Amino acid sequence: MKKYLAEMVGTMVLVLMGCGTAVSLGCDPLTNQASVVGTAMAFGLAVVAMAYAIGGISGCHINPAITLGVFMSGRMSSKDAGMYIIFQVIGGILGAAILYAITSAAGLTGTGANDLQALNGAGVTITAFGGLLAEIFFTCVFVLVVLGATSKTNGATNNFAGLAIGLSLILVHLACIRYTGTSVNPARSIGPALFQGGTALTNLWIFIVGPFVGGALAALIWKVIEPAEQK
Repeated sequence: MKKYLAEMVGTMVLVLMGCGTAVSLGCDPLTNQASVVGTAMAFGLAVVAMAYAIGGISGCHINPAITLGVFMSGRMSSKDAGMYIIFQVIGGILGAAILYAITSAAGLTGTGANDLQALNGAGVTITAFGGLLAEIFFTCVFVLVVLGATSKTNGATNNFAGLAIGLSLILVHLACIRYTGTSVNPARSIGPALFQGGTALTNLWIFIVGPFVGGALAALIWKVIEPAEQK
């Protein structure tokens, strides 16, 4: 049970810190590019912090797409994978609830929910298909880094896996935030969307389907390129 609770706490912190920064900075890739950098760093640093805080307890997935990738790679049981995902989603909802309480009390709006981003000032947004593709491919890249950095066959980076994963999440945010606000994590998207409502809730399926497909794709790629374990 401790590892499940650790996943819940870690995901709660990720949502609170990452989405909280997005709200605080007024993240808008169209009109406030500097806020994009700050938001990307917040998500990455939150992952690094949690990796060293709970990594020894649960492995610090704090992301259902990572859990799916790890499960498909044969590194965890189906029971653990299912429980991890449930507690990650609960943690994301708790983090969003705390953030909603803080922003409401402070007179701010929004919870940093993912949504299709505006193409211009006229209200035209990225298409749903474009957003889905972005989530699939950027999640694939991110989960592939996770699988590689934490592999027993990768002695070069294994001791610094938390740092490598956090930095890669910053990179993924910088590349993807213009399209969808960057989810690559269903648990990060579900909670904020529930509290924000509107199109964030309508388009939530993109941020569930896309990351899961991307995580599965990463696992398949890793199976092909994974080196043989050294004896």
